[in-house]
Amino acid sequence: MLDHVFISVSDIGRSIRFYTAALTPLGITARLDYDGKNGPPGHPDLKGFGANGRVFFWLREGVVEGRTVHVGFVASSQAEVTAAYTAAMENGAVDNGAPGARLHYDPDYYAANVLDPDGYSLEFVYKNWQHAQ
Repeated sequence: MLDHVFISVSDIGRSIRFYTAALTPLGITARLDYDGKNGPPGHPDLKGFGANGRVFFWLREGVVEGRTVHVGFVASSQAEVTAAYTAAMENGAVDNGAPGARLHYDPDYYAANVLDPDGYSLEFVYKNWQHAQ
């Protein structure tokens, strides 16, 4: 299990607005700013996103490597996948796969894919077997 991921973005303000809009439908609403001067020398300022008491997705301003990163965010329903996709598209994303079943993985794998404003590949995904009670 992962604890956190950092990605570098070219415009921190734009990326905060984008990720706030795109992640809110998934329940990822916690925001935390970390001042790099509180860390070891050279530590970057970080802008964090999370849920359920955890901040796990962090942005830092810096050199963008675009399509070198793919991040999948868990959705708790197909409706959440669609809502996140719609919010992302309305806030500057580029379509990389409309919401729908990803039959090449599994009939119960439902996802949507976008590229964020820096070209990072994002997936909003609902796998119903991971939510079985």
